[in-house]
Amino acid sequence: MIKKTFFTGFFFCVIGSAFAQQKHVLGFDKLKTYVNSFNKTDTETVKNYVTNDHAYEWLTKNVPLFDCPDSAIQKIYYYRWWTFRKHLKQTPDGFIFTEFITPVSFTGVYNSSSSALGHQIYEGRWLHDPQYLNQYINFWLYVDPKQKKPHLHAFSSWIDDAVYNYYLVNPDKKFVQQALPLLNTDYHVWETEKQLPSKLFWQFDVRDAMEESISGGRKVKNIRPTINSYMYGNAVALSKMAALTGNDSLKTKYTQKAIDLKKLVQDSLWNDSASFFEVRKPDGHFANAREELGFIPWYFKLPDDKPAYAKQWDQLTDTKGFNAPWGITTAERRHPLFRTHGTGHGCEWDGAVWPFATTQTLKGLATLLTGYQSKGTMTPGIFYNELHKYALSHIKRGQPYLGEYQDEKTGYWLKGDNPRSSYYNHSGFCDLIISDLVGLKPREDNLLEIFPLIPKNQWKWFALDNVLYHGHTISVVWDKNGTKYHKGKGFIIYADGKMISRSTQLKHVLVKLPV
Repeated sequence: MIKKTFFTGFFFCVIGSAFAQQKHVLGFDKLKTYVNSFNKTDTETVKNYVTNDHAYEWLTKNVPLFDCPDSAIQKIYYYRWWTFRKHLKQTPDGFIFTEFITPVSFTGVYNSSSSALGHQIYEGRWLHDPQYLNQYINFWLYVDPKQKKPHLHAFSSWIDDAVYNYYLVNPDKKFVQQALPLLNTDYHVWETEKQLPSKLFWQFDVRDAMEESISGGRKVKNIRPTINSYMYGNAVALSKMAALTGNDSLKTKYTQKAIDLKKLVQDSLWNDSASFFEVRKPDGHFANAREELGFIPWYFKLPDDKPAYAKQWDQLTDTKGFNAPWGITTAERRHPLFRTHGTGHGCEWDGAVWPFATTQTLKGLATLLTGYQSKGTMTPGIFYNELHKYALSHIKRGQPYLGEYQDEKTGYWLKGDNPRSSYYNHSGFCDLIISDLVGLKPREDNLLEIFPLIPKNQWKWFALDNVLYHGHTISVVWDKNGTKYHKGKGFIIYADGKMISRSTQLKHVLVKLPV
């Protein structure tokens, strides 16, 4: 399998190199400045495939460029790419991305961990060279199952959904055809392991990577919005991948599974009295705790488009709900058990701010704002403010930093100086900028869709450049006065250096890509 993915990677590298010879809207100077700055303050105690002295060269060949007037968002955009490449590891079984920068005892072979696999695939789908992500996915499908102790099911996962959404950026149908039978088998394994007679799924909170929660327990078999939303998203993705490959029976099977699970989640996990998706205990009662995991159903567009469901999002901006100075809390702040499990001794999910969950919630909010009529009180301004707050949270002792989880009032990283926490690859950020803030919405067809969530009059200019999408190099430019990039006034989209759309307003755009 690795040889096959190397061929695919070579093919797209050739295309990418050809496009790279064309004039970009943005140069690489800003990227170079940031990389030099990050390198200067880094001790680089661990060196993987791309070392600091090769970081700039590798990033210029692989990542989209971004320019905006929000210095925090722009800086952390490049910081997250800089940290992401730190986790790229070449093994005898191909490339993988690690979660922890240092070895930890509970990971699998090569320090692999499936906890944030979905986030890593969503983030990595924008890399120009697909060999890295192809081999990483193949590692989990082909290599991990052969280990004495496989780790894919150590944590709940939305791998099927992530693989399909990777395809939407890099439409390699052959890769999907090869992966689909294994993903289908894996879904059945989850059903065998975690599905109840009711057809809902149960999970320990620790196996959702959300231990020490208010609602759960390390040995409590709760019915959780997490795994049930993931399995819904996986079923939808398997149905779509089956359609892509002409497998009608598989498409029908997973379409029905998704329909059934959607109804079960809404009927069983929606607490009408709390207006929130909540955990159900083994005895059938609700946990009676609003937790951030209740926003996950929107990540996969599971809830119906109804005002009653949209009302849940009011809690996001409520300071007694999830709104805290340093980010979105993992449990409602009004709950009597909020932050009662202690700190730092484990990984507490009883209220502290976790980038893992912040990523899920912001993706869910973006889906609500771009895919629903019933948005409740949510606006692009709220999305922007939370994203900006998320960017600002990437700091420790005055320097950019990414750790495990934070105090919601002070921003203190609750693992302190534990080496395993540095550059923690357990969340997303760059994908939030590309696909949600700027709004490049990957699709199966030959249309390019841009649905920006930048509030009106927030920015007079920005540019997203060097995006490899469907084999084309895409540039998205907003220059209200035409004085920043000197390409003219307005909202302009380029494919392979040629203008394909122009508007005086920053707005939702659908335009055909060149054939």
